[in-house]
Amino acid sequence: MRTADSVDGADQAAAADAPLHEPVPHLTPQQRMALGRQARRDTPRSSHAEYAPAAGRPDPIDLLEHQARMRVSELVPIRYGRMADSPFAFFRGAALVMACDLAATPRTGLTVQVCGDAHLSNFGLYASPERRLMFDINDFDETLPGPWEWDVKRLATSVLIAARDGGLSDRNQERAVLACAAEYRRRMAQFAAMPNLDVWYTRFEVEELVHALAAQVGRRMRKRLEKHVARATARDNTQAYLKLTREIGGRRRIASQPPLIVPAREFLLPSPLAALESRVGHFFDLYAGTLPHDRRMLLEQFHVVDIARKVVGVGSVGTHAWVVLLLGRDGHDPLVMQVKEAQASVLERLLGPSEYANAGERVVAGQRMMQAVSDIFLGWLHVDVGIDGAPRDYYVRQLRDWKGSISVDGMTPRALNAYGALCAACLARAHARSGDRIAISAYLGGGESFDRAVLGFSHAYADQNSRDHRALVDAIASGRIRADEAP
Repeated sequence: MRTADSVDGADQAAAADAPLHEPVPHLTPQQRMALGRQARRDTPRSSHAEYAPAAGRPDPIDLLEHQARMRVSELVPIRYGRMADSPFAFFRGAALVMACDLAATPRTGLTVQVCGDAHLSNFGLYASPERRLMFDINDFDETLPGPWEWDVKRLATSVLIAARDGGLSDRNQERAVLACAAEYRRRMAQFAAMPNLDVWYTRFEVEELVHALAAQVGRRMRKRLEKHVARATARDNTQAYLKLTREIGGRRRIASQPPLIVPAREFLLPSPLAALESRVGHFFDLYAGTLPHDRRMLLEQFHVVDIARKVVGVGSVGTHAWVVLLLGRDGHDPLVMQVKEAQASVLERLLGPSEYANAGERVVAGQRMMQAVSDIFLGWLHVDVGIDGAPRDYYVRQLRDWKGSISVDGMTPRALNAYGALCAACLARAHARSGDRIAISAYLGGGESFDRAVLGFSHAYADQNSRDHRALVDAIASGRIRADEAP
């Protein structure tokens, strides 16, 4: 008879010998190219130009209202107000609407880790752990394994909508979209020819980009870019600390700026503040368990001082998002963190559930896969009874660590071409890390067939987006939904 110890030992040995996941087939480059060419025969590149509303297409306002049921009700009107501002603003908040439409379009069958919400405003600046300013995708709320072409179509369509909103001519609109699609194709061909580690180590550092883009965008736009860079490097924990806090009762606290920032002490009364801080401290202990040991040791040198609810973004407005103030060695050593609710990706209703039970872990895993480097404090947690009393998944990161975005408003044609192409290069690099870059490149080929198809799709979907935006404006005017002016 085996003893309990021998059973455990046998189980451990068996577990050690078992594969962590299904073996990955290692095909030759020629075999992978053949996969891409077969996908081209099965799904011609020209077919990607197709878009028409599917029979029984869901009402976009119904979809937005469905999302609203899972959000903070008093904040939902802010979301609608922000989305109603322009077709581009609507597009930013309508990832679910477009995902439902993309589900009816042709697919190549080649899967990557997708962003799920790849548009121009979801790329930006942030600091690497080595204190270098990076440019990359910066929003992963919807990330999931899925069709690479969905990301490309969403990005290209955002370029066209931004060009329309900016009053660019029809010719310049098309040039911007073609530049975006062509750059994705060219970059994927480059990555297909590179060794695996070289692809993984590829990153886009802003200092090099500024010099590379200077000749393309002209003097005025270069100065604007340099201003964005300077502003981003000033947005750190100290800046956030000084901007978001003030002295209250002899202690530094997060200042109330309703409805955008509301300290928890103002709407969770009569809960004692000390009990609230202890509760948040416990949540941070849970989150710290998802960090590497060295980052956990660093986090343990800080203590929680205050917490507030914060409105973020456009599409995320109404989700539970918190800003947490921590202090380190003294009152001049701040760390300001964002704790953001993670819900199911909008793609899951179309592609199936995530392999991660915790939606926060799904976001973090996708971000680490797609970004060249990520925030040192990026992690996740689940709370059975959250600050608001409900169970929720969250992901955690620094609120401001040289973070910045580049506004597309008022971009010249040359600047939009260059910026859209840069975003496409980042997207191609992200896809190349997780998908079969050789097969995708073989599918794309060396000509403009796919680029032209994406242009056709972008025109058709930008028109659809304008109709959906008008539907939102009409729903607000009729009183079907309430919107607050976008603060």
